[in-house]
Amino acid sequence: MSVPLVVLRPEPGLTATLIAAFERGLSARGMPLAVVEPRNWRAPSVAFAGILIGSANAVRSAGPELAKVAHLPVLAVGEASAQAAIAAGLEVEQVGEGSLQDLVNNLNSGPRHLLRLAGETHLHLDLPDNITVTTRITYTVHYSAPTKAQAALLREGSLVMLHSGEMARHFSQQCEALEIDKSSLTIAALAPRIAEMAGPGWSSVHIAPSRSDGALLDLAARLCNSLPMGNEGARSGAATMPENGSK
Repeated sequence: MSVPLVVLRPEPGLTATLIAAFERGLSARGMPLAVVEPRNWRAPSVAFAGILIGSANAVRSAGPELAKVAHLPVLAVGEASAQAAIAAGLEVEQVGEGSLQDLVNNLNSGPRHLLRLAGETHLHLDLPDNITVTTRITYTVHYSAPTKAQAALLREGSLVMLHSGEMARHFSQQCEALEIDKSSLTIAALAPRIAEMAGPGWSSVHIAPSRSDGALLDLAARLCNSLPMGNEGARSGAATMPENGSK
C-alpha cells in the first residue's frame, strides 16, 4: 500500500491534478487551503512586445480584458502557464524551464517592453537593462487553515504536492501553528523556489525534474511507492535526500 498523497492547490488546478493522479493509480486527496479571486484590471493602452506570465491563474483570472492584448505573444514560466495561455486563445512564444527570473534573464538582447500579468503577491524580478515591465494584477489568493479532519490526516504522515511558493510558505506556517510534525511529511515541489519557500524540518523535499504537473505527478508516483506508510522511516530518524536538486 502506498503512502497517501495530498494535493495543496486551489481550483481549477486542483481538480485537474487529482484526475491526473487517479489516472496514474495514485490515492490522492485534495486540500486546497486557498481560493483564487479574480481582480478587476485594465490593459494599458501602450505598445508591448509580449505578455509575461508566471502563473496559470494570472491568465485564468484575466477575464474579458485579456482580449485587448490577445495579439501579443506569451512568455510563460512553465508548462501549466503556457497551457492556460493557449486555452485562453493566446499564442505562446517561449516556455521557461526554471524560474520566472531565469526566463527573463534568457530573453534575447533586443529591447523589450513586456506586460506582466500576476497575482497580488508575486515574485520580484531583477530586470536586465534591455527589459522593461508593466505589471497588472489579475487575481488575489485567499488562504485558509486546515480543518480538524485535514490536520488529523496530515498527522498520520503524507506526501504533499506543492505547486506554488506562497502555498508552500502558508502550509509550513499552518503546520507549525497546529503543531503538526513536519518530519512526518514528505514534500514534492514543482520547482526549486517552491522547495526553498517550504523551509526546513520536513522528512525530505523532492523537486520535479521539469516545471510541469506531469513531471511532478511522476515524481509523486515514485515517492508514493517507495516511502513507508505513515512515514515511519522519517519518525525513526531515517531520511531520503531528494533527487534532482532537492533540498
